[in-house]
This record gives sequence, C-alpha cells and structure tokens, in this order.
Amino acid sequence: MDKAKPTGTPDGTVPDATGDSHGTAAEPGGSATAPDASTSPGTDTTTPPRPVGLTKADPAEPVEVAAPTVPGQAEEAAVPPATEPPATVPAPRAGGAPDAVVPAQQQAPAERPRPLHAPDPYSTPPYGEPGPWAPAPPVQRPVPTPAHGTYLPPGTPAHGTPVPPVPEAGPAQGGEWGRYDPWAAPGALVAESGGGPGERRRERRAGRGRLVGAALVLALVAGAVGGYVGMRLERHGGLGTVELEQTSGQAGERAPDSVAGIAARTLPGVVTLHVSGGDGGALGTGFVLDGRGHILTNHHVVESASDGGSIRVTFNGGETARARLVGGDPGYDLAVVKVSGVSGLTPLPLGDSDDVRVGDPVVAIGAPFDLANTVTSGIISAKERPITAGGEKGDGTDISYVDALQTDAPINPGNSGGPLVDERARVIGINSAIHAAGGPARQDDSAGSVGLGFAIPVNQAKRVAEELINHGRATHPVIGVTLDMGYEGEGAKVGGEAAGGGPAVTPGGPADRTDIAAGDVITEVDGVPVASGEELIIKIRSHRPGDRLALTVERDGESRRVTLELGSSDPS
Repeated sequence: MDKAKPTGTPDGTVPDATGDSHGTAAEPGGSATAPDASTSPGTDTTTPPRPVGLTKADPAEPVEVAAPTVPGQAEEAAVPPATEPPATVPAPRAGGAPDAVVPAQQQAPAERPRPLHAPDPYSTPPYGEPGPWAPAPPVQRPVPTPAHGTYLPPGTPAHGTPVPPVPEAGPAQGGEWGRYDPWAAPGALVAESGGGPGERRRERRAGRGRLVGAALVLALVAGAVGGYVGMRLERHGGLGTVELEQTSGQAGERAPDSVAGIAARTLPGVVTLHVSGGDGGALGTGFVLDGRGHILTNHHVVESASDGGSIRVTFNGGETARARLVGGDPGYDLAVVKVSGVSGLTPLPLGDSDDVRVGDPVVAIGAPFDLANTVTSGIISAKERPITAGGEKGDGTDISYVDALQTDAPINPGNSGGPLVDERARVIGINSAIHAAGGPARQDDSAGSVGLGFAIPVNQAKRVAEELINHGRATHPVIGVTLDMGYEGEGAKVGGEAAGGGPAVTPGGPADRTDIAAGDVITEVDGVPVASGEELIIKIRSHRPGDRLALTVERDGESRRVTLELGSSDPS
C-alpha cells in the first residue's frame, strides 16, 4: 500500500494554532485535507489552500496531516520541536484494525492560566506577581520535589499550575488562631472568623462598652451597700440588733478602807437638817453622837431655831423626826440637837484629830445643795490652819475661831455640820467653812467649793459637845487679857483697856499672875509664832481650860518666856 506524506512540514507533522504539533487520523474510506503550512510571510493568505492527496493509512504507520497556518503564528510554527523523540500512542483503526500510533506532543495542551483581573490604571501585574496593589500570588503548598534529572511521567502538572484546595477535616481547635493556615489564601482567616477587621473592632468596642457598663453598675451597687453598712455602723455600731455587754457583779463586800467601805459604815449615822425660824430657813448636815438621839452640827445651821423655829431631821433611810436645840456656841460654831422617840440610831465613832497627818485620806459626807447622802473624798491638806468665820452681827459675838483641819475633799453649802472621817470611818472633824473670794467663810455664805475646805478638829468638838449636852453651854479657855485687834505688827498686842473701860489685864487672872501688862506683845505660843490677835485666840481655844501654855512676850524690845494655866470663862 502506498504511503502519502503531507508536503511543507518536516517529518510529516502539522503545526496547530498554539504552536504544538499533533496528528489527525483519516476517516476510513475518506480523505483528509489540510491547508498549506509552507506559505511564507507576505504571501496572500486569502488564496485557498492547495488540496493534498491522501491515501489510506497503513495500519502499521500513523497518518500525519498538515495543519493550516494561522496568521501571526508563522514564526511560532517555525520553532523546531524538542530533540527528545516523541512518544507515540496507538490510534484506533476502522474495522477493528490496530490503532495508529500518534505522538504525545500532538495531544490537547493544558489551558494556560487566565489573568487574575482586568487591566487597571495602576499597572497591577495580571498574574499576581508582587506589586504595590496586587493580591498575593496563589500559594502552593510545598510538595516533595524529585531530584534534578529524574524522569517525570506524563501528566505531571507543570510548575505554576493551580493546585485544587485540600478540603479541611473539620473545625480546628484553639479558636481563631487554631484555624490559622499559613499556606491559605489571603482573607481565609477573616472569612472563617466571621468578619473583617472593621467588624472585629466593632465587636471589641461593644465588648468594652458592656464591660464598662457592668463596672458602673457594680460600682453603684457597691456604693449603695457600703453607704448603708456605714450608716448602720455609725448609728448602731453594727448591722444587727444592738446588745450591750455587761459584766457580772462583784461578789462580797468592798474593802473596809475603800471609799465605798467607809461610806457604807458612815452613811447610816448621817442626817440632813432643815431649819426654819424668824430669821429664815437653813440647810445643813449633822451626825448621831449617841443612842439617846443627840446630833452634832454647826451653830450657824440651827441658829435661827433659837428664836422659836423648828428643826426637821431626815435620816439616811428617809425617816424624818422633829428635833430640839440642846445648846450651841457661836465662838466654836458648834451646836447639839436632840430627837426623841427614835430607835435604831447609829452613832458614829470619834477619832483623834491630834493623830491626823497631812496627806491622810478623808471622806466628807453631807447634803450639798440639799442633795442628801453625798459622798466626796480627798486628803488632809494642812493642820492647825487658823480661820475665822461669821461676824455678820458686827459686835464680834458671832465670830468663830477655829484651829482647823484643811482638806481638798469637795465641800459645798449644805455640807455644814457633816462629818469628815478617816480611812477607819472615824470622825476626825466637823465640816464648817470653805475658802471664798474674800477669805474663809461659812458654807452658807459661799457659792461652792474651790478645793479649800475647813473642818473643826474633833478633839475640840468633843469637849464642846459634852459641855453643851451636860450644861447647855460651853466654856472658853482664856488668859485674862483684852487684845488690840487693830494692831498691824507681828504678834498679838495687849490693849490699853477693856471694852467697858476697865483694865486690859484682868486682875488676878492667868496673865496678871505672870506679870503680863498692857502694851506687851505676845509673839509665840508653845514655841509657835503667832502673827495676829486672831491667831492667838485660835491657839488658846484649841486647848481646854486648865491646860498650861508657854508664851513668849516682848516688852520694850526685850523678850521673855512665861508659863501660865488657862482659865475659864462663861460665855453667858
């Protein structure tokens, strides 16, 4: 069988429009025609192609058909084929004959990649090459690369061929970054996370807004709760019902020498006196001397009762009784009253005022400002403090001269006549006067205590009380002289004459017997200096009649010491 070969192409191959070569098998019993590919440039391409006679292909050889030349691709067709011999594949034959072998280069070529976008004014590269506005090029996942020179079987994708995406196995763990794939196309993470950067920013802002709102609400609630708790703590000290703690009472009695122990033993014997009379009323205190109903108090408390007034006595337990005046002495400022028909009285024990020392604790009990059974405490601030009180009458008969005990225990109007007791609850003094702005004064003449109180020593009060109870009057120790109370020098000066015009030195009296004369100055009593006539009287009245005294007497600048025995005078 004759073989036919197309003209104008080497080796019988026909270039197609893409520059690749492939063969076409003729139909059995027919003929195949092809345009002339040998037309040179400049030849009129409108001329119809010259027909080429074809014979029936030999079963053993492939039939090669010349392809027409496409205008503008003549130069590509002239490119010589690859030097490697082409592989052949069998072509089917009619009538069950063996297939003809067709070169592999003549198979349909792979489609070239299309541009990623249309041309734009920014000259963005069309195939994704790097550029200022170009999208990132398609990512090809790394695959094992054969060694250089290794033969690749037919059908291996050429470099740059897009690789189909690999389906994911499922949602990734770990949140947004757990799904991150560095080889994925740009924007894949954004698509999976549910929005772009703007939406994420809006979500973050919304989250921050919700967080700020929740913080504000929490702050308001905390402020309200804190304010309520603070109010409860300030007003009530807590949130619940207020229950105050209380300790159990102390068992047993107080110590006998404590203020409480002293007061417990003394109060039953203290009374309050309310006196009314022609000169007005008075308030004071007294204490029980014996079981017969004798009560000792100050003379200035009951003085108004001597003109027909009344005395009402109120005991510690609240019982009241009428009392009468037994006797009084304004010079000592002491008086005794008596109640009748009262039993169960509690007399107070009497102490020794000569044994008292400065600094000893004392307790004063009375009814200051009519506040009965008031207890105050202090110490002995001084002893033998010469004071005078009274003198409202102007003739000196109501002046009291006291060699007093001084105390800082608070004493006020109403305490007059009350007891001043020591730590053994023994009476050592009778509260009588307090220091006022103008000097010592009786308690009913002052507004209140300034910490300077004075009490009559109990040794002197005992003697006077006994005389008042037994005789209705008290005697005064005297030396038998009249003093010049206007003398301003140191000491007590004997006056020139007595009040009625008689001699200043009583004839036959104690002073006369020791040769004391008018004009002499007495400067000491028992070695203790005296500064005035009042102090000399106080020193003398602190003794009993019959006591012996040592006096220092100055006359014409010379001093001498004399001893005399005190006489007695009846104040009536």
